[in-house]
Amino acid sequence: MNLPEDLRYTNEHEWIKIDQNASDDDKIIAIIGITDFAQSELGDLVYVEVDTVGEMLQKDDIFGTVEAVKTTSDLFMPISGTVLAFNEAISETGGDNPALINEDPYGKGWIIKIEVDDPADIDTLLTAEEYENLISG
Repeated sequence: MNLPEDLRYTNEHEWIKIDQNASDDDKIIAIIGITDFAQSELGDLVYVEVDTVGEMLQKDDIFGTVEAVKTTSDLFMPISGTVLAFNEAISETGGDNPALINEDPYGKGWIIKIEVDDPADIDTLLTAEEYENLISG
């Protein structure tokens, strides 16, 4: 199972990473997606919906859904923040390629970017080792 050490994880199988390439120094931007474990459990993804761009959401709020051939799952905010962007490559109005999440969940298959409300919240999330213990236990 692929679990990058530089990410933090949730019990609901989302990952988050501070975007070191973000250009605005006043804001801390983070990228959020679902884990390799989650995409493998869901199977082939056929649709991703995120209608929360521009909204300030709290930790554990639903920011969207992913739909696989046999199921639909909610996506939960790992920490509080404002949703800035939905990955155009996977959106229905953009590239319409949700399979990118299956192919590259930690890279091209990211789902949203947020402006982080409180950067200290990231430290409350699971490390790669803790998340590995969660999914293997």
